[in-house]
Amino acid sequence: QVQLVESGGGLVMAGDSLRLSCAASGRPITTFTLGWFRQTPGKEREFVAGITWNGGRTNYADAVKDRFTISRDNTNNMVYLQMNSLKPEDTAIYYCALDYKLIVTIPMVPNEYEYWGQGTQVTVSS
Repeated sequence: QVQLVESGGGLVMAGDSLRLSCAASGRPITTFTLGWFRQTPGKEREFVAGITWNGGRTNYADAVKDRFTISRDNTNNMVYLQMNSLKPEDTAIYYCALDYKLIVTIPMVPNEYEYWGQGTQVTVSS
């Protein structure tokens, strides 16, 4: 079992930056792909960014490419999402997710991920 806990969300102005963190516990995350998703009321959860087990590959949704950066620290069982140039449309609950399968790809659909955090709210005001 793996537990994931997100932190770092908040209320910011358009153009500001935030750094989300996700702390994993229960077992090392060293060999697993990790992802960030987001969801707004009435909409499906959508892929934001993902990173392979050693950080060698990353993938981003077009909406956040060149603004967001995903990274991981396997020593400390952490994954991060640096969000720059935030826009009001980035407002959502952000979730950290772990794909428990031993893969070298980055799935972009939620049901490929077995473990989820509780989410952290990000609100971007114009």
